[in-house]
Amino acid sequence: MFHFDLDSLKARQADINTMMEEQSFWENSENANKILQENKHLTAIIEEYGELNSELEDIETLIELGQGELSHEEDEEVESSIKESISKLSSKIESMTLEMLFSGEYDSNNAIVSINSGTGGLDAQDWSQMLLRMYIRWAEDRGMKVRLLDLISDPAAGIKTATILVQGRNAYGYLKSEKGVHRLVRISPFDSSGKRHTSFASVDVTPELDDDIDIELNPNDLKIDTYRASGAGGQHVNTTDSAVRITHLPTGIVVSCQNERSQHTNKDVAMKLLIAKLIQIKEEEKKEKIEDIHGQYNQITWGSQIRSYVFQPYKLVKDHRTNIENANVDAVMDGELDSFMYGYLRAFVKKEK
Repeated sequence: MFHFDLDSLKARQADINTMMEEQSFWENSENANKILQENKHLTAIIEEYGELNSELEDIETLIELGQGELSHEEDEEVESSIKESISKLSSKIESMTLEMLFSGEYDSNNAIVSINSGTGGLDAQDWSQMLLRMYIRWAEDRGMKVRLLDLISDPAAGIKTATILVQGRNAYGYLKSEKGVHRLVRISPFDSSGKRHTSFASVDVTPELDDDIDIELNPNDLKIDTYRASGAGGQHVNTTDSAVRITHLPTGIVVSCQNERSQHTNKDVAMKLLIAKLIQIKEEEKKEKIEDIHGQYNQITWGSQIRSYVFQPYKLVKDHRTNIENANVDAVMDGELDSFMYGYLRAFVKKEK
């Protein structure tokens, strides 16, 4: 049987429902939002637990059926169904068990993923585009939606930077494992001598915050630039200064958005990106307020690669934090990232304990 401490989860949800009925619940909007997020997460877990038990009962029914008098063909058909059902159920149980490792406040939120090319010239830009495709494939395979927020491509090859919004359950909980520098080793398609090249790209991941989270920013701390969008989006975005770049002067954090049709919408999206980054830094540094954050904050520290992707002279993807490896490079580039994400989650929780 699948063991799960359902009673404690239901008890916690009952406590939350009681709190939500109190008049004073909304007096502290920040605390109320945290509790609402927790309640949403508990509801999803309890519903999934019910589905798993229902599937387990179906398997038990098949086993009972297989113990009866059946023809050889019927017996083989039932056995095949049992094996297939057990395999699917085992995979779902593994996934749900790992989801219990999502203990962060924003783990259940959508994720904002930014990719920036680093050292390596055209190879790095091509590598950034490959990473963008990899994350889009991973998200779509999980039934998540992907929305392009910002894209600066290069006519010669690849992209200089890209930002996407991944919308789906626990998107941030999964994708936060991807934050860091990603290193590629391959024979460069841009080098006529056929030499092996090493190139780098950085990946930054922040949670998308709910619209009702209200954060006050000092307008004097913001430098807002508008410019002509260079990415896709139709005639309008390419002929007006609709793209927006916001720099938070105290920290040096820069965010931009150009893929919406209007400057106003691009500004709203860029502001959400900035607030998400500032809140993440505030929590990481245990600051009391956004105003307490100062200093230059680069998205990623170069040289601290989290994962290497080797295409030549052999094929191997290795995560340097967990030592998890996968020799099927093509599958990884097609979005097969779960083993790396699960390994990170296990290591992260173990370290925290």
